Amino acid sequence: MSEMKRIAVVGASLAGLRAAEFIRRAKFEGELVLIGGEVHPPYDRPPLSKEVLRGEREPERIALRRRSYDELNLQLLLGQRAVSLDTVKREIRLDGGTVVSFDGLVIATGGEVRELPHQPRLNGIYTLRTLDDALAIRAAFARKPRVAVIGAGFIGAEVAASARQLGLDVTMIEALQAPLAQSLGPRLGRILQEAHERRGVRVLCGRRVEGFGGTDRIESVLLDDGTRVGCDVVVVGIGVSPAVSWLADSGIELDDGVRCDETLASNVPGIVAAGDVASWYNPLFEERMRVEHWTTAVEQARHAVGSLLAPPGEAKPFESVPMFWSDQFDIKIQGVGRPKPTDDLVLAGGTPESEQFVALYGRAGRLVGALAFNEPPKLVQLRALIGKRGGIDEALKIAES
Repeated sequence: MSEMKRIAVVGASLAGLRAAEFIRRAKFEGELVLIGGEVHPPYDRPPLSKEVLRGEREPERIALRRRSYDELNLQLLLGQRAVSLDTVKREIRLDGGTVVSFDGLVIATGGEVRELPHQPRLNGIYTLRTLDDALAIRAAFARKPRVAVIGAGFIGAEVAASARQLGLDVTMIEALQAPLAQSLGPRLGRILQEAHERRGVRVLCGRRVEGFGGTDRIESVLLDDGTRVGCDVVVVGIGVSPAVSWLADSGIELDDGVRCDETLASNVPGIVAAGDVASWYNPLFEERMRVEHWTTAVEQARHAVGSLLAPPGEAKPFESVPMFWSDQFDIKIQGVGRPKPTDDLVLAGGTPESEQFVALYGRAGRLVGALAFNEPPKLVQLRALIGKRGGIDEALKIAES
């Protein structure tokens, strides 16, 4: 820490802001710069697809920091996107031409929304990542359109649920055989699909988008089986890619994000990463992973700062049990661990029809993941069990208690 006079944090969302706060809590007294590409002060993203979209929260109610930024004694550069990094000169160039020098760097640039191949620039087609995106979609929803949501991952499913809660006609289109089939497996995906269908969402799975109809404004979506879905608004929710284009030719090793070791350190000394952009080796699961969840972003911000400021050789591994949640209609979905479709799956503690149950994911007898519909307390215990490398038998006792 004594050798660092200036630390820069690139990315002013959850991981970046928390990193800046943790730097000050660690008693770093040098200069601190927080750089964000959006003009808005850091805000919470999960409400964008839910409360903000439904008009239940205004932008000021999703601010990530209620207290004054003056308390952090930092230079806050908003609306200025990082475009390149020179690891030799230790400089960051911003899109307005400003150059920011640093001794230590936290990369927390998050993700960028993916678009469909050949996605047209028609009025009425949206993606959702930023506050401005959410407000634009909310304004479109106020006109009572027919809505097509492309992608049935968490964001797509949340948007579909919010649109349906507003009384809109909603069709959700998914290329996989079921929503979230790639991450949670087809059985859980079908349970989620049926929950949406019971509430009036039309769900089309195993269908790929072949084209769009309309001249100036979207009128329909054409699928690979010939189906034409009439719509006035399309929300494309097919995931994000790590925002690393500004790191090209920088010397930072990239591999589905910033490639980090188990301590969240990059291959360049004095540079760490946190949040959606960080790909790190998690010793707990013995695999490299990149996690796009709120809890992980906060935990990684704390750990990355600790690694950055630690004396040489004293940084600790980041052994984490990922935790995530999604609110869809009146269903609170919570998950922990690293579930995979190939894991052994056991449903316990309820039934899918009741929309209150726990799904356990096992690998060679070890609990590696759990998902629950409307069972929050049990997930806390199961997360701790995964952290202890516990077994499925013990997990069943928790799920059925």
